[in-house]
Amino acid sequence: MTENQYDYVVIGAGIHGAGVTQAASAAGYRVLLLEQYAEAAQGTSSKSSKLIHGGLRYLESAEISLVKECLRERTLLLSNAPHLVKLKRFYIPVYKSTSRRPWKIAIGLWLYSLFSGRDYHRVQKKHWPLLDDLRTDDLEAVFSYCDAQTDDARLTRAVLASALSLGAEIRYNTSVQRGVRDAEGIAVQYQSDGHAHSLRAAVVINATGPWVSEVHYRLTAVGGLPIALVQGAHIVLPGKVSHPYYLESPGDRRAVFVLPWKDQVMVGTTETDFEGDPAGVTATDAEVCYLLEIYNHYFQQNMTISDVQASFAGLRVLPAGEGAAFTRSRDAVFVRDDATQPRVVSILGGKLTAYRATAEKLVQSLKPHLPEREVIADSRRLMLPMVD
Repeated sequence: MTENQYDYVVIGAGIHGAGVTQAASAAGYRVLLLEQYAEAAQGTSSKSSKLIHGGLRYLESAEISLVKECLRERTLLLSNAPHLVKLKRFYIPVYKSTSRRPWKIAIGLWLYSLFSGRDYHRVQKKHWPLLDDLRTDDLEAVFSYCDAQTDDARLTRAVLASALSLGAEIRYNTSVQRGVRDAEGIAVQYQSDGHAHSLRAAVVINATGPWVSEVHYRLTAVGGLPIALVQGAHIVLPGKVSHPYYLESPGDRRAVFVLPWKDQVMVGTTETDFEGDPAGVTATDAEVCYLLEIYNHYFQQNMTISDVQASFAGLRVLPAGEGAAFTRSRDAVFVRDDATQPRVVSILGGKLTAYRATAEKLVQSLKPHLPEREVIADSRRLMLPMVD
């Protein structure tokens, strides 16, 4: 291979771009990642709810395979990145006004524990006063189950560090301008530090999150990917909670988490339709008030706008469709420019927890279209390094 020729060019250093870079490098391919910012995880991959979880609520929409996959990946991450992914005991309070009855939640948690191998239990009433000033008026039951928490940006950087150790290359401060497909592969033109550059790849992976449609058009001259961008906001409040809480918004019945985060309390998330430049996404006043109201509904401290220490928002890429964003699938979708000989594959959606499985599926699906390479490592067994 020449200096500017690669098997894979991956665009986007979020968690999915990092995952594909690691998986393709582990499979023995020559891989280059291009990132528009000066460092990794500057978009949604640093603005998530920081959870490594199976998605308890997906059981209700019968997304059993997604839940099982995420729980398998949670197990791997707890083993391969114990310094980054920590098992936590979550609490679900059920009030008279809660839409899901205790028996229904108990069934869901039984299934969840069956898939994950981690127990759940019903918290005895005598222990309720120990639950971080949780309101007990009209409280009927409290359940406890296991999931995990991470620092999403550090996890992304660790996956990239793993990929670098396997031979991958990364170039930051780049802007992809165009892709030109031919019989041998695809030529990619990009700019970096004010200069124009070009390279060749057998396949380009568009893992740019909320920029995916724009980048897909630049690479293929075909636009109109069927996506919707949905904003998820979080707020950070003073104080501490000893455990994460899985709560039901009293207004729209959505799931909202209250989480310990860096010696403070994080509350999120929202689902607000977004239009505009993804680089300018911020939590709106309405979202901040929405999250404050939920926190105050469940806890005895009465927080106000002036108490909010910080707020941030990220963008989910969801399949376009009717109905509320909350009801749409979170599974990853691969869009190929050509079914028989793909040169560009765009990743839509996907879960932080399942990044490795998503990347592995993509790399395996492209194997018949690429030269044979000698496998270097199995990503299921790669320990993630320590990173800042």
